[in-house]
Amino acid sequence: MSDAKAQLPDKLYFKIGEVAAIVGVQPYVLRYWEGEFSVVRPSKSRSKHRLYRRRDVETLLQIKRLLHDERFTIEGARKRLKSLQKAERRQVDLPLGDRAYRMVLSQLREEIESLHRMLT
Repeated sequence: MSDAKAQLPDKLYFKIGEVAAIVGVQPYVLRYWEGEFSVVRPSKSRSKHRLYRRRDVETLLQIKRLLHDERFTIEGARKRLKSLQKAERRQVDLPLGDRAYRMVLSQLREEIESLHRMLT
């Protein structure tokens, strides 16, 4: 996913067709995901066209990975996305090298290994 983030054009807003091409799904899938995942809320232009922010596109790439690659259900992907975002917030709050930061990383690793064992 970090490769996908790096390949995103350096723009503030993306139209739905651009996002569909980047994510690799049809526009109707993006509209469906908007209804299923509350974290994806594109703004609308005066002409009512959807305008996605870079963060929205990154989130949509995560959703696609969870649903298509990792084979989560919509509900499972919703929960996983929420836990990933919580971990991301905790990660931002703690300075690098901090003992608490290492503990969070250790807990994340354990969660990921647990999920991996459940899926295999």
